[in-house]
Amino acid sequence: MNRRDLLKAFSSVAILTSLSPTSVFSQSLQKYPFTLGVASGDPLADGFVIWTRLAPEPLERASGMPIQSVPVQWEVAADDNFSEIVATGDTLARPELGHAVHIEVAGLQPARRYWYRFMHGDAISPVGTVKSAPGSQAEVDQLRIGVAGCQHYESGYYTAYHHLSQEPDLDAIFHYGDYIYEYSSGRSCQDNCFRQHIGDEIYTLDDYRRRYAQYKLDPNLQQAHAAAAFLSTYDDHEIDNNWASIHDEQGTPSNAFLLRRFAAFQAWYENMPVRISQFPAEGHIQAFRRLDYGRLLRIHLLDTRQYRSDQLCGLSNTEFCRPPTDQAPSHMLGSAQENWLNQGLDRDATWHLLAQQCMVMPFMYPGDRGDGRVNFDSWSGYPDARQRVVDMIAAKQNGKVIIATGDVHKHHAGVLPLNPEDPEGTAVATEYVTTSITSSGDGSEIPAGWENVPGNNPHTSLLNDRRGYQVFTISPTQWQTDIITVDYVTREGAARNKLATLVTLPGKAGINMA
Repeated sequence: MNRRDLLKAFSSVAILTSLSPTSVFSQSLQKYPFTLGVASGDPLADGFVIWTRLAPEPLERASGMPIQSVPVQWEVAADDNFSEIVATGDTLARPELGHAVHIEVAGLQPARRYWYRFMHGDAISPVGTVKSAPGSQAEVDQLRIGVAGCQHYESGYYTAYHHLSQEPDLDAIFHYGDYIYEYSSGRSCQDNCFRQHIGDEIYTLDDYRRRYAQYKLDPNLQQAHAAAAFLSTYDDHEIDNNWASIHDEQGTPSNAFLLRRFAAFQAWYENMPVRISQFPAEGHIQAFRRLDYGRLLRIHLLDTRQYRSDQLCGLSNTEFCRPPTDQAPSHMLGSAQENWLNQGLDRDATWHLLAQQCMVMPFMYPGDRGDGRVNFDSWSGYPDARQRVVDMIAAKQNGKVIIATGDVHKHHAGVLPLNPEDPEGTAVATEYVTTSITSSGDGSEIPAGWENVPGNNPHTSLLNDRRGYQVFTISPTQWQTDIITVDYVTREGAARNKLATLVTLPGKAGINMA
């Protein structure tokens, strides 16, 4: 870290931790302020982040808060009755950050469950629970990590989050992105909306804040946040559909789109349980990071949007893309993040998890071109960038890498081949693609027109179009993936179904039925 970066870091910390501002609200809020619930995230061996955001009127201007800093107290306990308080403190919820609170709790015991809550005046928040990570050199017998994302509010109800919150003994939940959708009310569902976005397409910081508030009011989403630490990343809809670096899908001039992008980055930071190292600055955000769970697992949380090249022209959109004649190397991660990932793969762990957004393995979709179509928004639209990652995995952690993906609103499972032209040849990693929480509606087992897709993708073992989530149960001897679905999201109350249990063995990429 150079001097400039160090000064930036200190100034960011000062913004969030100073207890002597010029204007502090000295009264108690008249309405209950913890309407958006609580959350935790990014566990380390000695602690984690805890989060809340004060919002007595979540959908009103400034969420019904005074335009002043408001004092908040917090507690962490070793029991759910809060009879053994292990950490406590005071902080300020600041208007500059939408009255969000991020506390980086430290000094705790590794691999231990804790409970936390916030207070303002007589108001007490809901209680959340979270587990600290094992020590970096610890031998770990088992971890359980949920995977979820793509939760378009208008497409249905978050019943799957209720079931995810009830999964026993979760260590964390990886959220792969599309936490909100930027669309105007009814844009993607028209007469078939089951809930309504408030307002038009979102562009400003106030717009994004209100959209997050609308999503976070959902009680099932609040249950999931209160049940386990979230490992939060973003995909496209937190900003704009299919955006790539400085490009949006409408061809907006880059300097204008960057204003929107930075407003969205700030809103994402305000509403996610992430650390000060993710504080946005100078138009960018440091979203990629890694977490270690003893010697068992290293998690690489990747950012596949901020540094990627613009998309190649797709089949239905040829106006705002880089031309196919462009021979410059393509990027999904950017050079700095690629180097960071390459270095991180040096760690001798039983498993490495690449927790990211878009499908990495080659995949042929149904279409009118005989053998199918390529999704240019996925890694298949960036084949040279994918091959660089394939080669580094093959050289360092062959068969020990699991890739967690979302984006496509379907459950898939398959392998990442060393040679994309030979999908049934040598495989270097295993990829589990998690379906959406609600996006694309109820779905079906296999969508119409997709009957030949499994045969066109012999390196894959699963295709299912229902909504739901996945749960990884990780041990030194196997990686188990439970595929969970719900039959419908267009009304509430759907039951939890276990579609399949799939297993990968360490050192051997591939999928076995349990």
